[in-house]
Amino acid sequence: MSNSNPIGFFDSGVGGTSIWNEVIQLLPRENSIYLSDSKNAPYGEKPIEEIIALSKKNTEKLIGMGCKIIVVACNTATTNAIQVLRTTYSLPIIGIEPAIKPAALKSQTKSIGILATKGTLSSKLFSKTSELYSKNINIIEVVGNGLVNLIEQGKQDSEEIKELLTTLLKPMLDAKIDYLVLGCSHYPYLLPGLKEILPSGVTIIDSGEAVARQTKKVLLENDLMSDSKNTPSHLLFSNADPIILSKLVHAEGDDLKKVSYLEF
Repeated sequence: MSNSNPIGFFDSGVGGTSIWNEVIQLLPRENSIYLSDSKNAPYGEKPIEEIIALSKKNTEKLIGMGCKIIVVACNTATTNAIQVLRTTYSLPIIGIEPAIKPAALKSQTKSIGILATKGTLSSKLFSKTSELYSKNINIIEVVGNGLVNLIEQGKQDSEEIKELLTTLLKPMLDAKIDYLVLGCSHYPYLLPGLKEILPSGVTIIDSGEAVARQTKKVLLENDLMSDSKNTPSHLLFSNADPIILSKLVHAEGDDLKKVSYLEF
């Protein structure tokens, strides 16, 4: 396999582009392929067996497209399927899970909030991580029902989503949290609305930068870093209407990112 082969990404829709963007910013020479499984979004409400099956389907598609490493840019898929993927496939696979550790260690009020999908919060991996860092910490877990669907419809800045966020965040505000952990890769697209609702003293943490650093580390360890001088190629595919995906990743005058429909 050539070092110029792409990094593969998949998510249960468009949200994983928040992770993808952090990775390509840190690794500007790397090619990438992103799969938006919007047809099956959200994963967070599905049984674990289906989450694993969808994760394997996406992984095999990316392997077939020549990817040298795969980033599971989905919290629900990571927390429910990452171990199966790593034992099934031989290439490096990087996951994403809620950044509980830094929030718990830095909290002054000893009260932190976690906004995530049902699939993530009910997973064994999340429970294990939560138990490790929850000693003397009040963790307010809230299932973000409805948020992914609205973001998939391009409504992340709508009044509808702001009203929903206000309701979802109330238990956290009542508990005087000082850190909010975003446990879904879709949720960074809600940052403007979250900042309007939350007091200025609440720090919001997502996993994007940490995943990008881990991706670089694993590429270096496996001698897979691209040394190509060519302009990188970024191919993004959706198995539903790709218009929302295109709007999220395209800057004005940007012709490096190709977004299109793909059945998978």
